[in-house]
Amino acid sequence: MSFSAHFAAALERKSPLLRRFERLIAPASDRDLEALARESQRLTRHHFGRTMRLFAPLYVSNECVNNCSYCGFSRDNGILRVTLTVEQVVREARYLHGLGFRNILLVAGEHPKFVSDGYLQECIDAIKGLFPTVGLEVGPMEDDQYAEIVQHGAEGLVVYQETYHRESYVRLHTAGPKKNFDWRLDCPERAYAGGFRRIGIGALFGLADWRHEALSLAAHLEYLYKHCWKAQFTVAFPRMKPYAGNYQYQPDPDFYLSDRVLVQLVAAFRVCFPQVGIVLSTREPAALRDSLAPLGVTHMSAGARTEPGGYTGAGSDDLHLTVKGRRVELEKVTGCEKATEQFKIDDTRSAAEVAAMLRVKQLDPVWKDWDESILAH
Repeated sequence: MSFSAHFAAALERKSPLLRRFERLIAPASDRDLEALARESQRLTRHHFGRTMRLFAPLYVSNECVNNCSYCGFSRDNGILRVTLTVEQVVREARYLHGLGFRNILLVAGEHPKFVSDGYLQECIDAIKGLFPTVGLEVGPMEDDQYAEIVQHGAEGLVVYQETYHRESYVRLHTAGPKKNFDWRLDCPERAYAGGFRRIGIGALFGLADWRHEALSLAAHLEYLYKHCWKAQFTVAFPRMKPYAGNYQYQPDPDFYLSDRVLVQLVAAFRVCFPQVGIVLSTREPAALRDSLAPLGVTHMSAGARTEPGGYTGAGSDDLHLTVKGRRVELEKVTGCEKATEQFKIDDTRSAAEVAAMLRVKQLDPVWKDWDESILAH
């Protein structure tokens, strides 16, 4: 039975672990929250030492066939779009390699050509010699498509449900294959069947009630640990930020996840799932990331850009404008235009500055934690 078939029952008949998690995210006094944070820190040191894995997202395309009302890449947004050529992807990758990164996440909007034309496979083939760890954050695929991607050298997949609240999901996704709630919900299981050994899940906090999102995310993680037990898992709690099409975005007070509650969520997940990786991206401000780093976070992005070609300007000559699903060619003016970013980042420090911050906090920045020679005969 897949998680989509199990989901409603899991929330209705909560396991002992979920009941404990629910208690840990209930309103807490300062004293109780401090105690929870200390326990989170202790468990993190016990299971992960003083390490912090650093990674970088590499956006290869902002083209998408979905309409999602909260996303800068939404199909009908009138934004500047580009899909990098494989050579341009390599240019971006070499830049990140030069900064020290050995863990990279290829990110793209959802578009059939990324799979049907073998584009992602070509990108992986071109950069896997530079990066021992290559992950993907792209549209859901079938089992056999995932297996092919793994054969080409990818080992990690990130797929956020966006919101676990079914009614909100239907309202927010108005067109495209992403409309299928259950298809997306079962994506991690298909990725596991296809051979991925690192799988990341999460919710975009700000789309629905944060308590429901957090409890659902915990239920999903509990299920995956039981049924996909050979994989390593990460969770993330990205919060809505201003995005292309709505740079004046203000959080809904009914759904808002405060800094205090974010700290509580990190600690609650660590206590209930001691070995899960917890990801904190550059969406969050530098001061908050600095404070959370010792308390339970194990993975951080650094120096991130959220548009294709954002690191080197690759693809700036190949832009086109999409308006209401129609492609309109732009006059090519080298250096004057760039692809539109997905959302605004908050921590704009360089990778070197983030690494220096971690060392000050007596944490070890880990740029590489895997090599194919580990599996060599």
